[in-house]
Amino acid sequence: MTMISRIIRPLLVAGFGLLILTACSSPGDQFSNHVAPLNSATPSSGEVVPIFVATTRKMNGDGAVSADLSPTTNYLMNLISIPKDHQTGMIERPSWGSESRKSHFVFVGQRVLDHDSFRNEIAAQLSGRVGVSRDVLVYVHGFNTGYDEARFRLAQIATDSGFTGVPVLFTWPSQNKFLAYGADKDNATASRDSLHQMLTDLGTIPGIGRIHVLAHSMGTWLTMEALREAALAGQGDLNGHIGEVMLAAPDIDLDVFKQQLGRVGAYARVSIFAASDDKALSISSTLAGDRKRVGALDPSDKGQRSEIIKLGVRVYDLSNTDTSDYFRHGTFAEAPAAVRAIGAQLSAPVDDTRQAQSFEGQ
Repeated sequence: MTMISRIIRPLLVAGFGLLILTACSSPGDQFSNHVAPLNSATPSSGEVVPIFVATTRKMNGDGAVSADLSPTTNYLMNLISIPKDHQTGMIERPSWGSESRKSHFVFVGQRVLDHDSFRNEIAAQLSGRVGVSRDVLVYVHGFNTGYDEARFRLAQIATDSGFTGVPVLFTWPSQNKFLAYGADKDNATASRDSLHQMLTDLGTIPGIGRIHVLAHSMGTWLTMEALREAALAGQGDLNGHIGEVMLAAPDIDLDVFKQQLGRVGAYARVSIFAASDDKALSISSTLAGDRKRVGALDPSDKGQRSEIIKLGVRVYDLSNTDTSDYFRHGTFAEAPAAVRAIGAQLSAPVDDTRQAQSFEGQ
């Protein structure tokens, strides 16, 4: 290696690292983390979505959360207002000026819960419901994601997919910084037991239907680790309530995923939302020594298609899907066709055997 190569290569790697860190960011980086009581809600022509939250973020007495790791799991119930003219795939937020419930996603209040009241409140929400409305959707966000962006994203997905059950956010203490990938991975790792415990607890709530999990990017690794932990403990079916496990743009090494799936796949039906043109995962693969990321598998490639078939999972191909995301890393939530696919999967019967889909050109 020449002297010039020795100098330039580290700079290139650092540049790639900054790109992938930037790619995982979102408009939510500008969201404020403010707290208001539930009775602060004002009349609005839009919909108000209640979201239950379990978090390994530290929380102070009035319910404000931080990016620090908590030694215990904290629980809340949030209310998110959706604007009447909301567009599918969008999280409408002001680019400048004040937020408005008429035009924007707005956090309008919350209540701090303990472990028992968290369970009891969800049970109360489920009481009297029938069919898929008894289901729970757990969302696990990815790297560089703030608290507000995570809860707004879940409210958007629940609304756009037509989900009629109970949304639950599991949020871990992402530092919400471009250059904190290592710290985020450590905090995600430290949150595995908490997610495992929450999922198994949900399975014991009276009246609950299926427990679906939707995870994104680094959150997919956390999810598969927690579900693997449950499987090893003999709890892999979540007391008979495990539903769909949907992994969006999974930033997981293919060989690692095979090991995780070897445990989790015995209990859950796993789906992958992948895109061969996901620029963030392409950079991640380069930084990992050209090791293939699961979310960047290309079903149109003969060799990679063979790998997919061996995995035995359903793969939704989001390659070339129309989206405003330059890095094409958040397509699962932003492309209307992809969100509709999530909704269809959530409402499908247990024995559904639909084939994977491609959304090219949609």
